[in-house]
Amino acid sequence: MPYFTGAVAAVPSTNKDAYQTHVDAIWEMFKSYGATRMIETWGVDVPHGKVTDFYGSVAAEPDEAITFSWIEWPDKTTADASWEKMQSDPAMKEMPAMPFDGSRMIFGGFDPVVERGTHSGASYYQGFLLAVPEAKKQAYIDMANEAWDMFRKGGALGMVENWGVDVPKGEKTDFYRATKAEDGEVPIFSWIAWPDRATCDAASKAMEAEMGDMDMSAMPFDGKRMMWAGFEPLFDSGKAA
Repeated sequence: MPYFTGAVAAVPSTNKDAYQTHVDAIWEMFKSYGATRMIETWGVDVPHGKVTDFYGSVAAEPDEAITFSWIEWPDKTTADASWEKMQSDPAMKEMPAMPFDGSRMIFGGFDPVVERGTHSGASYYQGFLLAVPEAKKQAYIDMANEAWDMFRKGGALGMVENWGVDVPKGEKTDFYRATKAEDGEVPIFSWIAWPDRATCDAASKAMEAEMGDMDMSAMPFDGKRMMWAGFEPLFDSGKAA
């Protein structure tokens, strides 16, 4: 079963080109460790929320953009081994300085619990972070599968829901603080792939109208703490020359 390393970071907008160069270099290293794909996306429609949002998740400063990215591995064993190799890899010392504050990046390892359609290779993505009670895992999976029908009808290409299985606590930021996770809750890192932003925006408006009278208290998680945003791909190893 595939396994994903998910990450969110804040990058100064003026460092976008430098970040692109950094991503190109880091992919070559991850590929040598056994990664099968890496996708980096750049926030273009990132709303501010009342309880949580992507800016707060990484303590973003006013001039910083949000990145949402993932590395796909054949399995967790390969991913775990890669982090061990990285600690002693001489190539790490040759890497240029990171063009962002890595101490505020949040990351973790996730198992896909719902995979529908074609979730990679898109021109636009919606990224989501939330926290779900461990006891409600199956209820969340069932809800996500039902929601896919709406997304698909709206033109979505694919969707992945990822359940946190190796999510570390950080000194400054982490997925738990980002989602204000409570005891017994698990971070979720998910995305929906769209053919373009226009299709996504139209579908979102249609779904808002359709769900206007829905009882949100029945959801198996606290929707007030869920965050979402729109991202354009900055790098996709599956499309790299």
